Amino acid sequence: MSQVLKAAPIAFDMPVRVYYDDTDAGGVVYHANYLKFFERARTEWLRSLGFDQRTLASELDTLFIVRRADTHFKAPARLDDQLTIRSVLTHLGRASFECRQVCLNDDQALASASVQVGCLRASTFRPAAMPGKLQNALAGLVAPADAGSVHSQPC
Repeated sequence: MSQVLKAAPIAFDMPVRVYYDDTDAGGVVYHANYLKFFERARTEWLRSLGFDQRTLASELDTLFIVRRADTHFKAPARLDDQLTIRSVLTHLGRASFECRQVCLNDDQALASASVQVGCLRASTFRPAAMPGKLQNALAGLVAPADAGSVHSQPC
């Protein structure tokens, strides 16, 4: 795994294009696909910090599971929309973290989620503390409770 050399911004943004297979019969993004977008954004956020999922599992015996996802839908995304998935770490525990994620089309929030992610040992599928390297990388990224608008902390 690569060493983290610089502090990352508190919010992580990932672009997503809406493809035909993301939509339902009405031509809008099917509701379950927002969870897929949020999952990909969390994976890319960890990768940007130097932690890819395969290496976490094989070298650090670490997996993540979604323990809870509280999702709210506000407006539809449609075919060919260029979206931004914004992720913000809101809580860091020894064996879990929580983040707020929002799907934006320009500045309009379309869907948001509060997601609690738990850490497991890959070898046993039992809860475990996050590896120290990962815990240290995440420690400085927890957004202040008063971070404000959807632009700094998704709602």
